[in-house]
Amino acid sequence: MTIQQAQQLTLLELKNLYDERESANIADWVMEHITGKKRIDRLMDKQAILTEQQLSQLQSILAELATHKPIQYVLGEAWFAGMKFYVNEAVLIPRPETEELISWTAAEIQNSSRRWRDKIQNLVDIGTGSGCIPISLKKKLPQLSVTAIDVSGDALQVARQNAESLTADINFLQLDFLNEANWDHLPVFDIIVSNPPYIKQSEEQSMSANVLAFEPSLALFVPDEDALLFYRKIAAFGKTHLSKHGMVFLEINEALGEDVKTLFELNGYTTELRKDMQGKDRMVKVNLKIC
Repeated sequence: MTIQQAQQLTLLELKNLYDERESANIADWVMEHITGKKRIDRLMDKQAILTEQQLSQLQSILAELATHKPIQYVLGEAWFAGMKFYVNEAVLIPRPETEELISWTAAEIQNSSRRWRDKIQNLVDIGTGSGCIPISLKKKLPQLSVTAIDVSGDALQVARQNAESLTADINFLQLDFLNEANWDHLPVFDIIVSNPPYIKQSEEQSMSANVLAFEPSLALFVPDEDALLFYRKIAAFGKTHLSKHGMVFLEINEALGEDVKTLFELNGYTTELRKDMQGKDRMVKVNLKIC
C-alpha cells in the first residue's frame, strides 16, 4: 500500500466519526506519525510503499479510532504551546483555551512592576495533569521557580515524563489540594495558576462521547451543589499562601464567570474576567486587595 492509498483509507475510515475538516487533520496527523514525514514530503513521495510494520501500525490506530478514542490518546501525544506533550488517559488532553491562559499569565508576569525584577518568583500550578501549564510557563519564563501539584500519582507520572523530555525544571508534588491540612506542606507563592475541575455533573449529558469515555472524570467534574469548590479553596489558600503583590490566574467554566468573580471579591480580592478567542468567559485574574 502506498502513502497516498493509506491516506485515502484513513480518510474513508474517519468520515463517519468526524466532519470533513477534522477527518483531514487527523488523517494528516496519523500519516505523519506513521511515516515520520511532513505533509509536503508525503505529497512528493506519495507512491512510496509502506512497510509491513507501518501497515500494522496504521491498522492498529484505525481500530482504536473506531472506538471514538481521541487521536491524542491513540498516538500518545498532543501538541500544546508549540511543544509535543505525552498524554494518556490519566490526564486531560491539553486544549487551546488553556494556551490563552498561559499567554495571559506570562504577559502579566513580564509586565509586572519593578519589584519582581531582581527576585525569583515562585509559581504553583494546582491540578497539573499533563504538566502543560507549568512546563509551558517555565519554558517561556526560565527565571520562575515552579511547583506543580496533583492528587493523581498517574497524572504526575505523565507530567514528570513531559518535564524531562522538554527539559523543564519543575518540582512535582502529589497532594490532595482540597484537604486544607495539606497546605502546611506548601510555601508562599507569588503566582498561583490552575485549570481545575469546573464542569457540573449535570452538564455531562451535553458532552461528547469520546470525552466521557476516555478523559479522566476526576479532572473534569464537580458536584452541582458545589460547582465553585476548587475556586473557593483557592480563595482560602491565597489568604495564607499568596504573597502581598501576588497574582492568581484561573481557567473557568464559561457559564460561571460572574459567580467566580463574586466569590473572590467577597473574599477580599480584586478580579479581572477575560474572554477567550471564542468570546466566552474563560479566564480570571485575581489579586489580593492591598489596604
